[in-house]
Amino acid sequence: MNSKLIIAVTGASGSLYANKMLSEIIQYSNYEVALIFSETGKKVWEYELKKNVPVETDRIKIFDNQNYFAPPASGSANYNYMVIVPCSMGTIGRIAHGTSNDLISRSADVMLKERKKIILVPRELPYNLIHLKNMTTLTEAGAMIVPASPSFYSHPKSIEQLVQTVTDRILKYIDISKDSYEWGK
Repeated sequence: MNSKLIIAVTGASGSLYANKMLSEIIQYSNYEVALIFSETGKKVWEYELKKNVPVETDRIKIFDNQNYFAPPASGSANYNYMVIVPCSMGTIGRIAHGTSNDLISRSADVMLKERKKIILVPRELPYNLIHLKNMTTLTEAGAMIVPASPSFYSHPKSIEQLVQTVTDRILKYIDISKDSYEWGK
């Protein structure tokens, strides 16, 4: 059975990360992907990437963010992983406080209650105290916070290579193997 992954894209800047992750998940895994966009996430994707949001394929199923009857809304759908990339601080706040007002926040709540791996990728700076407390709450609840902070020790020469340093780490956390830069090798 293939692993099942939820990718949610919210309205924070950083659609490059979600776009790169989607293409690499398709290239390097057999995962089934449930893709959910917030309304602002769609707009930011189109603005930053100058292209439409992805369409459904045999491996990518797209769910409306207001569809509470979609499989990711239930623990019985048995998703293995969820990545919210980029993850707005509003989304982090709603998830941290159990406010499931859309499919993204409900899916995150399900992943937490089912003790499944959930990764939130904020692309905000600086953090205020509310942000830090919400991220602490989520970490204590079992989520992994992976800020979209690229590394430079691989001597990246392009924005794409900077993005790659973040997406490679996320892919590793969801058990997708590929050749990527490793310190000391």
